This record gives sequence, C-alpha cells and structure tokens, in this order.
Amino acid sequence: MKTGRKITGGRYKKARKKKKYDKKARKKKKYELVRQPRIVKLGKEKRKKIRTRGGNQKIILLSTDTVNVFNKKTKKAEKTRIKNVLETPSSPFLARQNILMKGAIIETEKGKAKITNRPGQEGSVQAVLLEA
Repeated sequence: MKTGRKITGGRYKKARKKKKYDKKARKKKKYELVRQPRIVKLGKEKRKKIRTRGGNQKIILLSTDTVNVFNKKTKKAEKTRIKNVLETPSSPFLARQNILMKGAIIETEKGKAKITNRPGQEGSVQAVLLEA
C-alpha cells in the first residue's frame, strides 16, 4: 500500500497545525481564531453575553464586587463583598489595577480568600477562605 493511505485506499488527513518552519502562511479557520482576553475588574457588577460555537451563549463577567466564599471549617459558602485585590500569581501590576483572575488573593469582609475559578469564563467569582 502507498504511504499515507488506509487499507481501504482512503487518505489520512493531517491536523491543521502551522509549524514554525512552514513557509506557507495559512489563513486561520473561524474555530482557530482566538478571542480577546476578558479582564475582570473590581467594581460595580457588569455582565455580557457572547455567542459561542454551536450557537450557544456564554455569560462573561466584566466587573464585580461580590464573591462566593467557601469556608473549609464550616463547609459552607457565603456571598460577600470584595474589598481589595492583594496579589496575583502572574503579575503584581494586575493586583494594583484590581484585576480578578484565578489564583488571585483577595481581601473580603470574611478575611483573605483565594479565587478558585476563572471569572472571565464563568460569569461569577468563587473563592476559598484562607486560614490566617
């Protein structure tokens, strides 16, 4: 059999992946395009609906001042206000701008908490209370 062919004679199709050394620059397909990053800031609650693949909708968060905080000791979750962003894992500049992202340490009315979800993707902020 010829190489690159199945036993039936059908052809194997390679995945569309542009390599660094590939001289031909391909136009990206719609599903390969990257959306703009959504930065969630601390402030008055703002949400937005965007269309996703298959015609579905995703609710994204643009800014918020509330968080669902889970307390490990009492095993209960409570909605509380965010006072300030203390630190972020990727950059200290993001903390100064009060940008909420996964792994960020925030100051709430209940104490320090760590964000456990991706607010720009999910439309809400979830956090776990840190032990002081």
